[in-house]
Amino acid sequence: MTARGKARRRALDILFEAELRGEDPGRILAERLERAEPPVNEYTAALVEGVVRHLPRIDELISTYSEGWSLDRMPAVDRNVLRGGSYELLWMPDVPEGVVISEWVHLASELSTDESPQFINGILARFKELKPSLSL
Repeated sequence: MTARGKARRRALDILFEAELRGEDPGRILAERLERAEPPVNEYTAALVEGVVRHLPRIDELISTYSEGWSLDRMPAVDRNVLRGGSYELLWMPDVPEGVVISEWVHLASELSTDESPQFINGILARFKELKPSLSL
């Protein structure tokens, strides 16, 4: 797994943990940075901070384009994979879009249901297609 792949996985862990604990992901990130065991990669921090900063818009987009699935109905892993992938795809232009989609779909295939990779791929591919017209 690449360094960025590991950073994405760690960001997903933090986002997922924060949701399960009902806490702000920024607070969980701060705890991990302070503890530094294991160390938190800068890219992980950038992903979590970006998701936190843009969470209302990210959730709005996911809700709008996930036909037939409300955020509450999605598995928590899928919801957070979509949050991380959406942030990276839409707000981090230095990363190739195909790589972003592939990496987050891979995480869904490792950690969620059999249907999740196709669902995640569909939403992120739609965001890629609509990116020029989305007001971010």
